[in-house]
Amino acid sequence: MALYIICKEVVFVNNLTRGLIVLAVGAALWLWPVPAGLKPQAWHLLAVFVATILGFILQPLPIGSVAFISITFTALAGVLKPAEALSGFSNTTIWLIVAAFLFAKGFIKTGLGRRIAYMLIRAIGDSTLKLGYTLALSDLIISPATPSNTARAGGILFPIVKSLSTAFGSEPGPTARKVGAFLMQTEYQANTITSAMFMTAMAGNPLIALLAAKTLNIQISWGLWALAAAVPGLISLLVVPYFLYKFYPPEITKTPEAKTLAAEELAKMGPMSWGEKIVALVFVGALVLWSTSQYTKLDATVVAMLGVAVMMITKVLEWKDILDEKGAWDTMVWMGSLIGLADYLSKLGFIPWFAKTVSAGIAGIPWIQAFFVLLVVYMYAHYGFASLVAHITAMYAAFASVAVAAGAPAYLVALALAFMSNLCMSLTHYAAGPAPIYFGAGYIDQGTWWKLGFIISVINMVIWVGIGAIWWKVLGLW
Repeated sequence: MALYIICKEVVFVNNLTRGLIVLAVGAALWLWPVPAGLKPQAWHLLAVFVATILGFILQPLPIGSVAFISITFTALAGVLKPAEALSGFSNTTIWLIVAAFLFAKGFIKTGLGRRIAYMLIRAIGDSTLKLGYTLALSDLIISPATPSNTARAGGILFPIVKSLSTAFGSEPGPTARKVGAFLMQTEYQANTITSAMFMTAMAGNPLIALLAAKTLNIQISWGLWALAAAVPGLISLLVVPYFLYKFYPPEITKTPEAKTLAAEELAKMGPMSWGEKIVALVFVGALVLWSTSQYTKLDATVVAMLGVAVMMITKVLEWKDILDEKGAWDTMVWMGSLIGLADYLSKLGFIPWFAKTVSAGIAGIPWIQAFFVLLVVYMYAHYGFASLVAHITAMYAAFASVAVAAGAPAYLVALALAFMSNLCMSLTHYAAGPAPIYFGAGYIDQGTWWKLGFIISVINMVIWVGIGAIWWKVLGLW
C-alpha cells in the first residue's frame, strides 16, 4: 500500500512538473514582445498553440484534456470568440475521421480483418519472405478503412504476428531471430507505408489535407491522395520487406506450417458471418465512391457516414458500439480543437508572416535545395516526437508555406510533406501508436530498431520523393 502511494505521488510530481513546463513556455511566448508585422491576437494565439503542442508531447494530462483546456483558455482570454474557438468541431474532416474509426470498429468486431489476413497466409504463406509480404498485403487491404494505424497494426495484425512467431518456436531472447524479429519489424514498417497511402489510413492525414487547403489553397481529395501514393507506396511495399529479409534475415526461411496454422484459425472462425459480409460490401462500396468522387461529387465524409449508417441499419454496429468507440470521440475532441486553433493561426496572419520571414532568410537559394533541406529537417525532427499528429500540427503548415514561398510547386510540397508525415514513424520505438506494441513484444532491441528505422527512412524518402515526384509530374500535379 505504501509503495502504491509513493508511486502515485511520483507520477503526480512528474505530471505537475510537465504541466508547469507547458505553462512556463506558453506564458513566456505570451509575454514576449510582439514581432513587427503581427497582430497581438495572432502572437497570443501562437503562444496557446505552442503550449498545446508541448502539452501533447509531455502529456501532463491526456491530450484530449490538454486540447479542451486550450480552447477554453483561448475563449476565456478573448484571443478568439467562443464560436471561433469551437469552429474546428464543425469541420467535415473531423467527421470523416470519426466515421472511419467506426468503419474500423466493424472490421474488428466482425473479425473480417483477421479473416482476410489468415486467408492470405493460407494461400501464399509457405516461406518467411512470403509471410512478410502477406502481412504487408493484409495491412494494405485493411488500411483504407482504419484511420487508427494502432488498431490496424496492434489490434488486428499483432496477434497474428505473435501467433506465427510462437508457432515456429520464436520467442523474445535467443530464439527471436528465428522468424519473430523479422515478422515484427516487417509488419511495423509495412504499417508505416500503408499509413501514407490513403487519406483514411492514419488519423492525421485528413488534417494534412485541411492544412494544405488553408495554407496553400490547394485541394487534396481522397482519390488524388490514393493515386499520388499508389506508385511509390507499392514500390516501398515491395522493396522494404525484401530489404529486411536480406539485411535482417530470419533464421527459418521455409514456413509450410504457417498455412496449416492459418487453415486451423479459419476453421475455428467458421463460415463468413452476416456481419462480415455486410462490412465487406460496405468497404468495397466506400472505396468505389471515394475513388470516383470527381464524377459523383459525393463528399468523402458523406460516403464514410453512409457506410456507418448501413452498418447500424443492418445491426452490424449497435449504438452501444458507437458510444464505446472511445478512440473516435477522443480524436474528435483534440483534433477539433487543433483544427480551430490552426485555422485561425492562418486567418490572423501568423502563417503568411512566418513564411515571408523565413523565405527572406533563404532568398537566393534555388528552391530545389531549399525544399530538400526542409524535407530532411521535417522528416528527422520526428526523433523529438511521440505522435504523428503532434508533428503534423506543429510543423506541416509552417514548412509547407516556407517551401512554397521559396518557389517550390504547391502540390509537390503538399504531397511530399504529407507522405513524410507518415513515413517518419519508421525511425524510433516511440514514433507512433503501433511502435510501443511491436517494440514491447521484446523481439528487437532499441539499437537495432533505430538502425533499421533510419535506413528504411532513407529508402522510403528516395522512393517517395525521387520516384514519387516523377509520378506526380506524370499526373500533371506540378
